[in-house]
Formats: sequence, C-alpha cells, structure tokens
Amino acid sequence: MDQFQIKPLFGAGEIHWYTPTNVTLWMLIAVVVATVLLVLGTRGRAVIPSRSQSIAEMMYGFVYKMVEDVTGKEGLKYFPYIFTLFIFILLANFLGLIPGSFTTTSHIAVTAVLALGVFLGVTILGFVKNGTKFLGLFWVSSAPLALRPVLAVIEIISYFVRPVSHSIRLAGNVMAGHAVIKVFAGFAGALGVFSIFPIISITAVYGLEVLVAAIQAYVFTILTCVYLNDALHPSH
Repeated sequence: MDQFQIKPLFGAGEIHWYTPTNVTLWMLIAVVVATVLLVLGTRGRAVIPSRSQSIAEMMYGFVYKMVEDVTGKEGLKYFPYIFTLFIFILLANFLGLIPGSFTTTSHIAVTAVLALGVFLGVTILGFVKNGTKFLGLFWVSSAPLALRPVLAVIEIISYFVRPVSHSIRLAGNVMAGHAVIKVFAGFAGALGVFSIFPIISITAVYGLEVLVAAIQAYVFTILTCVYLNDALHPSH
C-alpha cells in the first residue's frame, strides 16, 4: 500500500496542512491539464475542430445531456459545477494510471471533500428553493399512513449516508484496482520465467482500470445530478 502514501514534495518530516505533497502536486496537474484541454484546446473554435477541441466538445455535450436528462432544464444553471467535478475526477483517475504517478482520488480525504461539497450544496439549495417543503423528500405520502414515520426515519438515515457512500465508492474502486495491479506486479518479480502469466493479468487489469476510471467519474457525476434533482423536486 506504499503507492498510496502521502509524502512531502520537499525534504521529509511531519506533514502540516500547508505542506506541499504528492497529493497537491497531482491535483494541480489535473487542474492544469483540464485548463489546457478546455481553454487552450478550444480557443480556436474551428468549424472543423481539432482533436483537443473534439474531445472537449464531446465531454461538454455528454455532461450537458446528463444534467438535462436527470434534472431537467431547471438544473442546467448548475451545469458548470457538475462539469467541473466530472472533468477533475476523470483527469485525476486517468493521471493516476501513469506509471510513477499518484492517484489523488484513491484517498478518502479528497473524495470526501468533493462529496461533502455536493451534499451541503444540494441540501442548502433544497431549503432555499423549497423552504420547509424540502422535508417532503423524507415523507413518502404514497405509502400507508402507519408506515410513513418508519419510512421517514429510513429516508433520513439514507440521506445523511449519501456523502459517505458517494466518497467511498470512488476512492474504494480506484484504490482496489491499483492494489490488484501491485499484487500481480509482485508475482511477476518473483516467478521468473513464469512471470508472463502475471504480466498478462496486469495488462488485463490495467485495461479494466482505464474503464473504471471513466465509469467512476460518470457514476459520481450522475449521482450528483440525482441529488440535485431531489433538491429541485423534493416530493415523492
């Protein structure tokens, strides 16, 4: 698990909140890559787009359609925030697949901040937009009256568990894949001539990790859209 260890960039010793680490470095790299792709790559606005412009436009259209389908036209005003989340997580996941890099989304501290931002944002928005009617999210009016209080408790618990599951799902999937690759790499170094078998396994798992990197960014984003839709339309 040493590949997930947080280390200071300069020197050694105790890490404080202001200490530059490998986590902050690779988050900064993700931001720089996103800026280059979405700002510099599309500044030409060519009718026949370049490769970078095509990639940026496809990602933009993909997330825009996702937000519109899940939340409706009303949710499109929050598209910039959701698109930023998607791009950051996607690039952080892909950058973590580069040999010798560091996967920032494998740390619960990073994904928890992203998930808490979504949770607090949609909760505040729900009360601002709907007032006390937002509490209707927890009251299943279609259920029998005797069951409604029990269901309300279940709904409240599940609501406050959202940021936990939202963050652990992303960090757990990313960490698990990298750990499996490291295990197979250890076998490859110990089996000598038979190392071809774990090498083939590493190749297969790496291909799967590329898919997981994209899927987890999608899952985090679409769940954000679902939570946003609950804030905009809270009634069952």
